[in-house]
Amino acid sequence: MAGRFFQSSPSPSAMIVTNTPAADLALTNLAYCYPSDLHHFAVPGTKLSLASIADSFVLSNVRPGHIGLNAIQRRYARVSTGDSISVSRFVPSENFDLASLRLELEFVKRGAKNEQVDAALLANQLRKKFKDQVMTVGQRVAFEYDGNKYIFTVNQAAVEGQERSNAPERGKITNETYIVFEASNASGIKVVNQREAASSNIFRQKEFNLQSLGIGGLSAEFRDRLRRAFASRVFPPDVISKLGIKHVKGMLLYGRPGTGKTLMARQIGKMLNGKEPKIVNGPEVMSKFVGETEKNVRDLFAEAEQDQRTRGDESDLHVIIFDNIDAICKPRRSTRDGTGVHDRIVNQLLTKIDSVESLNNVLLIGTTDRKDILDEALLRPGRLEVQVEISLPDENDRLQIFQIHTNKMKENYFLAPDVSLSELAARTKNYSGAEIEGVVKSAMSYALNRQSSLDDEESIKVTMDDFLNALREIVTAFGASTDDLERCRLNGMVSRGDRHKLIYENAMLLVERVKVSTGSSLVTCLPEGPSGSGKTALAATVGIHSGFPFVKFVSAETMIGLDEQTKCARIVKVFEDAYKSSLSIVILDDLERLLEYAAIGPRFSELISQTLLDLLKQRPPEGMKLLVIGTTSKVSFMRSVGVCSAFSFTYHVPTLKTDEAKEVLEQLNVFSEDDVHAAAEALNDIPIKKLYMLIEMAAQGEHGGAAEAIYSGREKIKISHFYDCLQDVVRY
Repeated sequence: MAGRFFQSSPSPSAMIVTNTPAADLALTNLAYCYPSDLHHFAVPGTKLSLASIADSFVLSNVRPGHIGLNAIQRRYARVSTGDSISVSRFVPSENFDLASLRLELEFVKRGAKNEQVDAALLANQLRKKFKDQVMTVGQRVAFEYDGNKYIFTVNQAAVEGQERSNAPERGKITNETYIVFEASNASGIKVVNQREAASSNIFRQKEFNLQSLGIGGLSAEFRDRLRRAFASRVFPPDVISKLGIKHVKGMLLYGRPGTGKTLMARQIGKMLNGKEPKIVNGPEVMSKFVGETEKNVRDLFAEAEQDQRTRGDESDLHVIIFDNIDAICKPRRSTRDGTGVHDRIVNQLLTKIDSVESLNNVLLIGTTDRKDILDEALLRPGRLEVQVEISLPDENDRLQIFQIHTNKMKENYFLAPDVSLSELAARTKNYSGAEIEGVVKSAMSYALNRQSSLDDEESIKVTMDDFLNALREIVTAFGASTDDLERCRLNGMVSRGDRHKLIYENAMLLVERVKVSTGSSLVTCLPEGPSGSGKTALAATVGIHSGFPFVKFVSAETMIGLDEQTKCARIVKVFEDAYKSSLSIVILDDLERLLEYAAIGPRFSELISQTLLDLLKQRPPEGMKLLVIGTTSKVSFMRSVGVCSAFSFTYHVPTLKTDEAKEVLEQLNVFSEDDVHAAAEALNDIPIKKLYMLIEMAAQGEHGGAAEAIYSGREKIKISHFYDCLQDVVRY
């Protein structure tokens, strides 16, 4: 309906309602007025004349001061002939074309004989008959088709790119408007060819308005795969039979949790105008009784089988969605529960999807976070053959998702003016759709907690500060390991002289090299040096300062108690996740510990070694850029097993010389000026980690644990006590 999509000029004027000039003119969506009144409704720059009737619906041409409305229009506007009604010019916005219309059909005269209506032919006729006319949800329009008089009621009107709002839903019919028909059983109207009409129209849409369905950031994936999945369903069944091809019967949507797989699967059935999708969570079909699980699977297909037997090629499309399909379709013979129930489920599904008596009116959609653990037989052509990876949203996609989840707030004036959704989209790198929804909910909770009275709802405002607090609370599971990186440099990064500065600058140059490279790129570097020399802190600092959306820290501490194969799987998973982000850094800390190195022998894990070598030589997928930083204190061992050769650059991170130790101590400000030089002389050729440990020991021992007094500058460490602590420390 008009709502915010029109401007009224001039102001509404009163006109007298009368009948249409002739009976046949009632079978239109037009209003009729005297020629001298017509110019009041002319849309500037067009040949159209549009009138907003009592702000209820828009009509397009009696006597001066009168407006001719048919009986249906008068009933909808709640007026009678002779009444006065408000009429004003309606000027549509630039983006006012209808992407889709959902119309409910009925006969003008109830009790008429049963009729069969071809959806494709009727849609073409209505697009021609009502082109450039405005349709509003709730509006009823009379028309004639194939010798019969019908009425359609507008149940849904979606404008391309239009956000949901409280304004009336309305838009202008074009040659590209996608029209769906509905008819109750009591109407006597049977709609046929609906599926082909709907599919054909989907393909004519350059960009289907997924955002209007509550899906943000998935348009590209949906459009690219939908064409392959449903190309055969565009044409009549007899054409497909002559071509000798079969419909695609299965799709698999896979990707990280929270990326919108289930939401997208639910909308596919609606968009194809099939039966209401059956949605089953994988474990729900399981039963403790023998044979009951297979029966549950068969029951899901029973309605489709009956429909195909009775209606043949005219059968509706039945969509069955298996959410978390990996829970029941693991590789056969991989489970050892003694029942074989998982094997039988897979066999039953394969029989229903792709057997001698397989169904043509079924589309099976599976969703999973773990495509790698599905039975391979399900993924071959003829089964779940169309496989779509739903990746993490980019910045534009994240903006769409924020708009969807904050739309209600904005409509009801709960969103403060200082909220910048574009800034939030930029800040939420690698957030999934579910995580963004969590951010919006968290921001709302901050606003509600600030509210003093529940009765004063108008004062509720969700501010930018609320969203920033929410971002600190909701941290993406797929992104930079900020906490892990900060723990690696608890003392920060102090200046340690020109040698260390050069190493840091060279590492940051590699970061820039990765950023500006074209296509896919893999850059590797290996900081090596004595234990405690600051290699890990250097790698963590590079990761933090890079600004990359994906930075993962891999260390032996995170894999305590795991066997070789599980460790390899963990490392491979990190690299696979890195390949899903355009810019990524993977830090492999203490490589010798990851390889389970032991000096006696020496011994190490050959399996982990080969896994790392393969990953370090594997080029990322197209468009992905990856920097791998390894650290080691056993460079000679790494060289002997060939790991060093897998890194493009090697940097030696040395211990501190006297002048470098003095520079560190001056920045820490823990000694008096007279004692700094003497302390530095005693610290020549010491790893920086050991220097920090010495200072901590001296500060705590001298001041009874009040080390904060030292670091705050209120107290200083006495050089004599520092020397005592130094005697207790073994340098190597």
